[in-house]
Amino acid sequence: MKIKGLQKLTLIDYPGKLACTIFLFGCNFRCGFCHNPELVLNKLGGNISEQEVLDFLEKRKKYLEGICITGGEPLLTLEKNFLEKIKSLGYKIKLDTNGSFPEKLEEFVSEGLIDFVSMDIKSSKENYLKVSNSKIEIEKIEKSIKLISGLKDYEFRTTILEEIHTTEEMEKIGKWLNELIGKIPKKYFLQGFKNNGKFIDQKYQNKIDVTEVFLERLKQKIECYFEEVGIRV
Repeated sequence: MKIKGLQKLTLIDYPGKLACTIFLFGCNFRCGFCHNPELVLNKLGGNISEQEVLDFLEKRKKYLEGICITGGEPLLTLEKNFLEKIKSLGYKIKLDTNGSFPEKLEEFVSEGLIDFVSMDIKSSKENYLKVSNSKIEIEKIEKSIKLISGLKDYEFRTTILEEIHTTEEMEKIGKWLNELIGKIPKKYFLQGFKNNGKFIDQKYQNKIDVTEVFLERLKQKIECYFEEVGIRV
């Protein structure tokens, strides 16, 4: 497990909790518009040790409530004993994932090591391989979706690009999740693409940020498929 960094305080990464965020290296997806390509491609140095993180958490446990573990794709390298050590300090743990490691996710959830899961839904089922630029097993994605939808605290989310996530595409996502789960999922968030100047695919270098107006238009189209649809800009 390789830890890239630690954001010592976040008010947004773990809904409703004062938290910190741990960033892990590596991802099995190659989404061209990824906003953390250095974590995905594992090119940067500056790693911090597991013990450094645990020492920080020990000192801050009177003030922080939760930990968000993200990447990259954290389940690629996340270790069970690291989660156990965090839980022993009394923290709630939120995991960000692309859903491609359902067995590992199920193990951690069943043993009470994960309290909240946020899963990225890249696109409709038909377009998953194209958008993720990866040879993924869609059955694993679907297994994770079904597992997560049975949790008390979870959300699905999609990073929106206008040329990919049309109203038709978003309705396909809504119908897919409803049919797969057999009920209306709780929370779904639309996250607008932001041009931070660093991408896996350089064609996104000159893309403009997605507007809140566009996100609102999509929200209106898919609200019938979810209990709650939110926007993050």
